[in-house]
Amino acid sequence: MGAAMRRIHVGNALSAFGLGFTVPYLYVYVAQVRGLGATTAGMVLAVFAVAALVVLPFAGRAIVRRGPLPVLLVALVTAAVGALSLGLAGTAVTVLLSAAALGAGQAVMQPALATMIVDVSSAETRSRAFATQFFLQNLGLGVGGLIGGHLVDATRVSSFTLLFSIEAVMFLLLVVVMTTVRMPRAPRIAGAPVASAKGGWKQLLGNRAMVQLSVLGFVLFFACYGQFESGLSAYGVEAAGISTSALGTALAANTAMIVVAQFAVLKFVERRRRSRVIALVGLIWAVAWVAAGYAGLGHGSQAMATAAFVSTYALFGLGEAMLSPTVAPLVADLAPEGMAGQYNSAFALVKQLALAVGPAVGGPMGASLHAPYVVTFLLFSLGISWLALRMGRSLTAVQDQPWLARSQIIRRSSTPIEPTPAKV
Repeated sequence: MGAAMRRIHVGNALSAFGLGFTVPYLYVYVAQVRGLGATTAGMVLAVFAVAALVVLPFAGRAIVRRGPLPVLLVALVTAAVGALSLGLAGTAVTVLLSAAALGAGQAVMQPALATMIVDVSSAETRSRAFATQFFLQNLGLGVGGLIGGHLVDATRVSSFTLLFSIEAVMFLLLVVVMTTVRMPRAPRIAGAPVASAKGGWKQLLGNRAMVQLSVLGFVLFFACYGQFESGLSAYGVEAAGISTSALGTALAANTAMIVVAQFAVLKFVERRRRSRVIALVGLIWAVAWVAAGYAGLGHGSQAMATAAFVSTYALFGLGEAMLSPTVAPLVADLAPEGMAGQYNSAFALVKQLALAVGPAVGGPMGASLHAPYVVTFLLFSLGISWLALRMGRSLTAVQDQPWLARSQIIRRSSTPIEPTPAKV
């Protein structure tokens, strides 16, 4: 890695570490520690999603016009102010306003950092760069949550103020790190469309492959990420009788699978068609839903049900590890010259929509409609495979198989140069 990429990865780890301190304890903090009730706590979680949906359509254009680094710095300062004020807020209004600032800043960080990775990587290094980003994000969230759990005390408001203050410091530290990054322009892969940065959303919607990837992305996030802490956990508790400690083990198994498998699966993914890798993820997640069905609808022992439920989360983690070096680089390679920020923001918007709709649909189903819930999301997983293969027909050879770009360069560089006849 170059110096710029190393600093970007350090920034990813720091931001995830800071978020890990507070995200698992946000509901308890608002509802119980501040005594504002479950309704206000639920509104705070909703504000995070709404803030992201509001700012992301504008973030892409800002990244295209100003560059990712200035936009990222503004987002980090906004998130730091939101985190610190959230730790000091004592009323519903101040809590909601603070959550809006934190949510908006956090949402803009994602496409800004992704665009920076695109700008300092090449076609042949991009998959590994995004895999490293995903690995560090999960590691940072896990370590931050673990340390935060030992610092927090539900009987002391000051312990939560400390957590949010640490989160704010992490964002400000990231500002310092990011100001040292020098952004070179990365070469683009062969076969990518070339266009000006003025097309905006109309141009994006005219890119058939990007529209298909956005639809696929919505289903991916809706059927997996949108179910982790809502429908699937409710299903596990209500249908499979999973204890809270076993649920924590399942979440830990998901993170552990990502951390352990990320670079092992990278070698498998790097030399295969991206569309087929995504299709394989759909099949793996279908198996995960079969395991979840056995846990809640089978007639085995409680130990077998718990093991099946934990394996569901582990299989989801395996699929996530395969997606991280596949989907984000594909978004970048579909973007015309200068439009990576717009495309990254659009895909982040799709992700936020899926994460907002997923719990709303999956939560009630997982809690009460156990068999329909499993069957529905089993079909969604199979739909991922179908959508991925369909999308593959809209990709150029280099977009679906990025290693071909290097092969083309090598072939061109090895072509002998014919001597120019000397003039007489």
